[in-house]
Amino acid sequence: MLQSKAFLLAIIAYLIWGLSPVYFKSIASLPASEIIVHRIIWSAFFCAIFIFFYKERQWWKPLFKQPKYLFILFFTGLMLSANWLLYVWAINHHYMLEASLGYYINPLLSVLLGTFVLKERMRKLQWCAVGLAFIGVLIQILLMGQLPWISLVLAFSFALYGIIRKVVPIKVLPGMAVETWTLVPVSLLWLWFNPTAMTLTTYFWSSQLIWLCILAGPLTLVPLILFNLAAKHLPYSTIGFLQYMSPTLVFLLAIFYFNEPIVIEKLVTFGVIWLALCMFSFDSYVSKKHGKSNDCEEDI
Repeated sequence: MLQSKAFLLAIIAYLIWGLSPVYFKSIASLPASEIIVHRIIWSAFFCAIFIFFYKERQWWKPLFKQPKYLFILFFTGLMLSANWLLYVWAINHHYMLEASLGYYINPLLSVLLGTFVLKERMRKLQWCAVGLAFIGVLIQILLMGQLPWISLVLAFSFALYGIIRKVVPIKVLPGMAVETWTLVPVSLLWLWFNPTAMTLTTYFWSSQLIWLCILAGPLTLVPLILFNLAAKHLPYSTIGFLQYMSPTLVFLLAIFYFNEPIVIEKLVTFGVIWLALCMFSFDSYVSKKHGKSNDCEEDI
């Protein structure tokens, strides 16, 4: 694949992720928990279709050789669902800026967790970037008197999800399939014990809501597939730069499209985090140039 095509695929993936708040706002008449139930069910459905055409027919063998991986994927599926739930709740309750901040912080927390959990070594500039991000959070606490808990929980939960997924030798798409398949019974039980759920009404099935909910499946899987196809053919530095496109789009949507208020104290926090990310990206670029790269790319 040409790098120009790979770059275009990556842009499309990040555009879908970055514009996802528009989609979640369109189904805001459903509670966040019910939206996630549909996201799990329809992601599982479309995963089954994709897996049918999957190139590696023996992808399931590690699960039979090591059944513990199945339990790990069930657990990571729960973690991912919790992350989705908080993100959708934040979007539909006018906390888009906090959600955006969380995914700016995420790469820094991922590196920090890699140091403590996987015993990876952090470089000096990476320590400085993480320290600067900590200062940014501290500034918000001191100036606004509140902990940006939504941002921190989103960042930490997704970083921890990524760390745990590293121990399972299952690639991205089949891993997502197992995660969602194991959660379908939980989702159906949720509907069973929630008789007031809108999904159980005739209005839901006769309105456009059902089609919008079905769309959650492709909107979850398509950008994931596009990103992984692109990542195999793009330099690490390019991926490192593009990963900030999604939270930036969410940030811009929050201010200019959904008119979320932003105060100077919060802008200061964003400014410090952006400075930390510039430092982090520069370090990644330099280390890649000198052959000290991370393995950001993962086959699908």
